[in-house]
Amino acid sequence: MKEISRPRRAAALLAAAVTITAFCAADTLARSYPFGPRTRSVNDLGNQYVPFHAHLWDLLHGRADGGLLVNWQSGYGSSFLPDLGTYLGSPFALLVALFPRDEIDLAVYVVTALKTAAAAAAMACLLLTLRSGRWWAAGLLGTSYALCGWSVADASYNPMWLDGLIALPLLCLVGEWALAGRRRYLGVLVVALAWAANFYTAYMATLGAALVLLLRLLLADLPRRRALAAAGRAALTVVLGMGLAAPLVTVVYFGTEHAYPGRVREFVPVGSEDLLARLLPATYGFASPALYVGITALLLALALPFHRAVPVRVRTGWTLLVLLVTLSLQWAPTHLVWHAFATPQGSPYRQAFVLCGLLVIAAWQALAYGLPDRRALTAAAGLLALIALVASSSHVVRFFAWPVVLLATAGALGGLALLGRAGAGRRNRLTVLAVVLLLGAQIGETAATSAVATRMRLAHMDDYAPWGQRQSRQAAAVSEADGWPRYRTDPGREQTVGNDPMLVGGQGAQYYSSLTSDVLSRTLTALGGGWTSRGRNLQSLDNAVTDAIFSVGARVHSPPDPHQNWFPQDGSGVTVSRQEVPPLVTVRPSGSAAHAGLSAFGPSPYRNQELLLGTRVYTVPRLTVRTSAGRVPSRSDDDRPGLRIGALPAATAVRRPTITARCPAGSEVYLWAPHLSGTARLTGAPAQGPTGRFRSDHPVTKIASMQRLGTVPASGRLRIELSPDKTSMVPDGAVGCLDTARLHSAVERLRATGATRVTVSDGTIRAELPSGSRGTAVVAAPRIAGWRCAAGDAPAAPAGEYHGLIAVPLDGSATSLTCTFHPPGLRLGTAVGGASLLVLAVLATFTAVRRRRAPAPSTTTPPRERVATAL
Repeated sequence: MKEISRPRRAAALLAAAVTITAFCAADTLARSYPFGPRTRSVNDLGNQYVPFHAHLWDLLHGRADGGLLVNWQSGYGSSFLPDLGTYLGSPFALLVALFPRDEIDLAVYVVTALKTAAAAAAMACLLLTLRSGRWWAAGLLGTSYALCGWSVADASYNPMWLDGLIALPLLCLVGEWALAGRRRYLGVLVVALAWAANFYTAYMATLGAALVLLLRLLLADLPRRRALAAAGRAALTVVLGMGLAAPLVTVVYFGTEHAYPGRVREFVPVGSEDLLARLLPATYGFASPALYVGITALLLALALPFHRAVPVRVRTGWTLLVLLVTLSLQWAPTHLVWHAFATPQGSPYRQAFVLCGLLVIAAWQALAYGLPDRRALTAAAGLLALIALVASSSHVVRFFAWPVVLLATAGALGGLALLGRAGAGRRNRLTVLAVVLLLGAQIGETAATSAVATRMRLAHMDDYAPWGQRQSRQAAAVSEADGWPRYRTDPGREQTVGNDPMLVGGQGAQYYSSLTSDVLSRTLTALGGGWTSRGRNLQSLDNAVTDAIFSVGARVHSPPDPHQNWFPQDGSGVTVSRQEVPPLVTVRPSGSAAHAGLSAFGPSPYRNQELLLGTRVYTVPRLTVRTSAGRVPSRSDDDRPGLRIGALPAATAVRRPTITARCPAGSEVYLWAPHLSGTARLTGAPAQGPTGRFRSDHPVTKIASMQRLGTVPASGRLRIELSPDKTSMVPDGAVGCLDTARLHSAVERLRATGATRVTVSDGTIRAELPSGSRGTAVVAAPRIAGWRCAAGDAPAAPAGEYHGLIAVPLDGSATSLTCTFHPPGLRLGTAVGGASLLVLAVLATFTAVRRRRAPAPSTTTPPRERVATAL
């Protein structure tokens, strides 16, 4: 056993070391964080994953608002277990607790690097399990897999996907154990960890491992009974492992059922030239499959069909499997199967890592049976040249890719040629030189490929600065103003990332997740809120009425993030504004419907805010809108309602589009223009108001939030100048003038009749109510699925809904209110997990009893060796 484990251990260590070296070398070459000034926080890495890991850090250190059930910092109260299962289920995520809080970006980087290294080590062990061979070759091919194109181009900034990269070779090992009838319980644990870490990519890895096991069974040519027994053992292992992971998997599943619907996309396969181009180093394309595994691994895989030392059944089987999986990437029905029957909203080739793994395994088959001869390598080089020729017409191949391709090919062919001259099994200078050449070529081309992907992502995606002075000032301001749960502290409208409350603290509307609830998104949109990512990235709404509704008593105001360079900077610092607000639990008078849903909302966000507040506080005047030429604008001809305003030319225009109206003097002016992109400014007022900054897009992936522009002058006539940077819309009823005195009176009434004391602990809210409270108790939190409430000593029942918020009817007898949250699917998942544990216990007992009663085994060849010999 020690002789077998030693090569695997050496191969795993080599694979991990080379992977870490190439991983860091790539970021050094790209001058990317933490080895250079360029940020690596692009797209969802900065918006989602770093903030979620920061929230995990707070949870592990006892500093978060909320717990495992409810995240009270985001979206005015969101279910956290589905997010935990989606983004933070990996055991590697716990390592962030070892880093300082202000080094959260470095913590995520280290976790990403370690996950990649673990995938390399797992693949190296798998290769030596499939067939014995040179340990250093298994190590290099393990690196080829871990730093494949999918890993460096897609998963490096979606670190939870890397758990699938680790899962594939581990699940293949589970298949090998099932084939040999060994390590049943360890196999169940591996499956459970894989599915709990990230069930999305674990699903794809399970499909890939099942294909590998099926091929192994076919190649072993076992009797039908033994083959079915091995397949049954594998299936039972997977089912029991998935059962153990069910408490997380089910809450994620039901969380997606209640999430705001995303974009529905039709799958369109890429052209053959793009498909083949992504096999080459230093290529990049967001919507094409990143299949790069290194020139050495690719040459060996291409040589497999021509390698005469490999049994015909083996080379035919692995070659056909690679080809069939490649075709499955391009066919819509199998594409849906790979993605759990839902086309992704982003990159449509998220299963590409499975094909990368199969290419590496095919390369190992070509090498483990002996180095391919000159004929096989010549054929492989010819196929590689043909791939390069076809790929030359692809737009994903840029000029700088060809020197990398040529150098990598020369290094790979040179290293393989030296190995051939050195002779099999001989340790001499030629062997050492060959290994050094292959290693250098692999590190060089992989570092170049990763660096290209890093630079190209920065050029085509939104990016965000790592933790710095801005975030430190925001966090300090939030901490000083925090009064939770007496009131909320919103980290501010001028956000740094899409999940500022998790990153810098506070309790706001901001929330970005694939599981953003439908009720939250629709409620905030009806109130004038803005969002990106088609409704799943909700933004803060800086509005006095909504602050009163959601008990936001302190609000941080920051200048626009200079890293984004979206708008001119005003040079102001971080400030905090405060206002008196009602408590988290208020009592609405009798007649308020405890089950009034979102359908009661109308088209005007001002009237919708009044509906939730319970008082008329806005004047919504008739508007006069003019273009920069002074003409009446035309009506929209698409799905964005309103009057069309054209973009201003690059040079500053003398006249700008305007909105004019009349409102009561002294009222606050708000502009609601969800499909305006640019700035808006109130002119003619005695005191200059703030400049409203709006960002929208079409097709509608972003809408702008309502914004305050200033105060109505004494004349009562207001004039708003618009500076659109693209064609925009001004909707009917865009302007609302807030009577602050009426708002103050409404707040005082809600404070007088609201809860006298509120406590919040993870998934429980308790409120003490004034004696004789009648009507409807309204909790300033979205009525997401899972809330149950009880007034006084009454039994708990599913919470009612008051225009999207939690509501409970009161009959005047109760002086307390208790609401508890149970994530949908948790009970079901716990039951399934318990059943799986019970089955495991029964199996373990039965096995132990059978072994005790069985006679001593005779000295024969172990089952695993018989299977290996057959293969």
